[in-house]
Amino acid sequence: MNLPLLRRRSDTGESVGHDEHHDESRSAQRRADKWMIVGAGLMGMWAPGVIGLPIFLRGVYLQRQALRAGLSVRPMIVTLIGYLVLIDGMLNSLGWALDLVANHTLINRVLMVGWGYMFDAGYFWHYNEAWVGGAAGPGEKSMVFGMILTVFAMRCAAAIGFLQLKRWGHQWMIVTCWMGVLIWILYVFNMTMYADVRYAGTIFPVIGWWLYDIFYITPFLAIPYLHTVNREIFSD
Repeated sequence: MNLPLLRRRSDTGESVGHDEHHDESRSAQRRADKWMIVGAGLMGMWAPGVIGLPIFLRGVYLQRQALRAGLSVRPMIVTLIGYLVLIDGMLNSLGWALDLVANHTLINRVLMVGWGYMFDAGYFWHYNEAWVGGAAGPGEKSMVFGMILTVFAMRCAAAIGFLQLKRWGHQWMIVTCWMGVLIWILYVFNMTMYADVRYAGTIFPVIGWWLYDIFYITPFLAIPYLHTVNREIFSD
């Protein structure tokens, strides 16, 4: 992270004090975060992700400009990992929340059943026929209940704290990323053991299998960094 300079000489030859540098840095980070949080929110809503990506990249560009200007903004690797985990948590929370509590709504029957027909028949096979509604596969429905009530809500909260450079955000990011490794292992076995149900008759069976695997790869990207990062940049 760029450390603030107490008396930094700008290009115009004027001296910049500590307070002015701090205020300018906060303003630049907040301006970049406004773009990135909107972009991340849209990408976390599935379909609007195509719109959200360029908005998010605009925020990344603004933060890079602030870094080049010598401002004390958040390290880029923290930004990328934090928003990647936030998007992952939002995608899973929204998709599985629809299956859990909104399985009879029109939007869910279009999006989830359409997804099931395209990639994963676990959301097409006997959908809405069980008494709880939504996905009828016992393994899938158990994961929907368990992950919505625990890990993905925790991952969203951890990502927000991590982006704010809070020590608890860093600690909970490590915890939830290791929980993400468990989710990935469970999902690989679940999908593979029930492949005759989940991929029979789908349009893109192999692509669907890889999409679901890659969906949960964020812990493997984040864990090495989280265990080696300089923890002094995170405060109480």
